Amino acid sequence: MSHRPNLALAALAVVAGLALTGCGGSPAPAPDTSDAPVELTFRTWDETAAAAYETSFADFTAAHPGITVKTEVVGWSDYFAKVRTDVAGNSAPDLYWLNNSNLQAYAQSGKLVDISAALADAVAGWDQPVVQQFTLDGTLWGVPQTSDGGIAVYYNADLLAAAGLTEADIADLAWSPDGGADSLLATARKLTLDAAGHSADQPDFDPATTVQWGYNAAQDLQAIYLPFIGSNGGAFQSGDAFTLTDPKTVAAFGYIVDLINQQHVAPSAADTNANGDFSRDQFLQGKIGLFQSGLYNLAQVADNADFEWGVVGLPQGPAGAVSVSNGIAVVGNAQSAHPDELAQVLAWLGSEAGNTAIGASGANLPAVTAAQQTYRDYWSNRQVDLTPFFTVLDSGVTIPAPTGAKFNDAYAAYKPILDEVFLGRVPVAEGLEAANTAANSAANA
Repeated sequence: MSHRPNLALAALAVVAGLALTGCGGSPAPAPDTSDAPVELTFRTWDETAAAAYETSFADFTAAHPGITVKTEVVGWSDYFAKVRTDVAGNSAPDLYWLNNSNLQAYAQSGKLVDISAALADAVAGWDQPVVQQFTLDGTLWGVPQTSDGGIAVYYNADLLAAAGLTEADIADLAWSPDGGADSLLATARKLTLDAAGHSADQPDFDPATTVQWGYNAAQDLQAIYLPFIGSNGGAFQSGDAFTLTDPKTVAAFGYIVDLINQQHVAPSAADTNANGDFSRDQFLQGKIGLFQSGLYNLAQVADNADFEWGVVGLPQGPAGAVSVSNGIAVVGNAQSAHPDELAQVLAWLGSEAGNTAIGASGANLPAVTAAQQTYRDYWSNRQVDLTPFFTVLDSGVTIPAPTGAKFNDAYAAYKPILDEVFLGRVPVAEGLEAANTAANSAANA
């Protein structure tokens, strides 16, 4: 079913603009009631997605000649700091991408357009897990745009073959935190090589001269440690409170850290702690055999890998294979000078026609369900099987994405401690206790 902008869009409710805690700023501009052409601004952190949005907005303008939308890109590392500054100063763009972890503060402060009432007829046509992520106390605060599916494992077929392995050998990997059957570790050791060509499962392997790693264990929240926590039956949060001292969570972190510092089958945390793209780039350079990640890296792998590759399912832990499933929504600035035009663009982006471009380019899986087939068709035409990214979600068991009004503050507080844990300088249990205390203190400040 197509959800085109056929609602009484001018009636879209705009929430009163209240200041964020600790934020000042000038009053919001008065709504523009003139008949002059209107240009709105949309912001994302994704260059590839931006190009798709430009196509979508061109189609929108063709149907709405008086409204244009300018797309701007702010890199991930600076994105949320700039959003916070701009929102505080009442200079935020009219529309911008937001993830669940950064939603609550803006929604509760009245800085976002309330989507629920005016677009109620469209909600059923949106990816429901993403809808749930952007719903607080019964109110939906964003129009779902992308769904990440689940986490899976990309593999380098050439490195597998050189190690005497096939896809069948890695199709059902399992890991154990307590010395049980562990085909993930065994496989990663076979795929890890030193400069002399010795693999990590051989007695003369020299970890100091490693030139190829078997796996990408790292301090990666979405791709690595949330799935490991979930697959061990642990918890990252209970509500907004952090639960890093949960024994099963501690065991999951211990396993990951050991892969790096004891088993030496993953790159050093000195390389990965501050560079979230290091492992992906090493995989693309043919230096990592198994790369655990999501659909968000699919285009990078498909466009840049010069070797045969494929995808298999997430390794199973004691609680099975449990992935996080995340999404992105576009939110409306409640202080926009053009609320009526903003409402029309939000409705467009929540329609099949408006969300199709982001899937047709292969950039992201659309969160408008009627538009998702374009994404599947794109990758099918490139002979890429997406099945592992979705079968991991079939059980209905996932680990929730992080949440909380002050999640960014909590993350900033606990990450330096986790840096030391992953570097092997602080024992895992001790470090997680300190990280948990720091995270909860920051979240409750």
